[in-house]
Amino acid sequence: MRAITYTAAGDPGVLRLVDRPVPAPGPGEVRVRLHASGINPIDVKYRSGREPDGETVPHHDGAGIVDAVGPGAAADRVGQRVWVWGAAWQSREGTAQEFTVVPEERAVPLPDGAGFGLGAALGIPALTAHRALTVAETGPRRLAPGSLQGRTVLVTGGAGAVGHAAVQLASWAGAAVVATVSSPEKAALAAAAGARHVVDYRAEDVPARVREIAPEGVDAVVEVAVAANAPALEGVLAEGAAVAFYAAADTDEVRIPVRTAMLANQSWHGVFLYGIPDAALRDAVGAVSDATADGALTAGADTGLPLHRYPLEETADAHRAVEDGLVGKAVIDLVGAD
Repeated sequence: MRAITYTAAGDPGVLRLVDRPVPAPGPGEVRVRLHASGINPIDVKYRSGREPDGETVPHHDGAGIVDAVGPGAAADRVGQRVWVWGAAWQSREGTAQEFTVVPEERAVPLPDGAGFGLGAALGIPALTAHRALTVAETGPRRLAPGSLQGRTVLVTGGAGAVGHAAVQLASWAGAAVVATVSSPEKAALAAAAGARHVVDYRAEDVPARVREIAPEGVDAVVEVAVAANAPALEGVLAEGAAVAFYAAADTDEVRIPVRTAMLANQSWHGVFLYGIPDAALRDAVGAVSDATADGALTAGADTGLPLHRYPLEETADAHRAVEDGLVGKAVIDLVGAD
């Protein structure tokens, strides 16, 4: 089978197209014939900054069809369309190849009508967004229609992959969503995703505008740049609000107004998908599947997340595009675009 691999950390030039044996699923695993592989920032960071332990196939997320199962996995899963998440977590077998093997629970049924491009765009972004929207003590553990009714959610970076998923999941759950963006073009994407209000932080006073929209403050924040945005958040949080941040550099530092946060019972949470409780992860997978089946999680420029398709042999170009700030989602097609 064809695969993209790398054996040393570095720029996209370390990625190589090679031929490898088709892997066999082990106990509790399924093998997926991949149709699409999604690229996340974590995939680029791993490739550029983490020395691999041997030949490694990148990418955590993908979508395809189960074609074999290992001992202990359900036999009736063969032939099932699935979205795959976390394939490269503690593994050298990511989704940038024609077949991959993953634990059975990481190959999730892909609802009818959802294309493989959308399936490859779910994974880490959607699961991270769900966790960020459910860390508040007073909120739901699992999102569902109406579970955030009456709440206002602020999503910073509303045109990014996690931001897009957060806007759509929160809207599906009934929240009034405010998204911040950096340009009119991104504002159009956030609005297409379902944000009720969009604020261009380069052209508007974000705290003033958010307070105008939500005089009592926002109940939850899905935060992509907490170090930069923390000062602006201080004046827009409601009583009991939760700030969930999921991206940062090693050198980032955050000042939190301790007394204000304490008296208002506000909380600040770091979100790293692979460290959350198993129950929270199961809830996220279930809710993301439900939202996708309901047509609430989507992909495509017309719904706020442009898909940029690349053939497998151009994976290095796709990585460069992500590093250069590609707006939307880079997807590697392994069996032609759907």
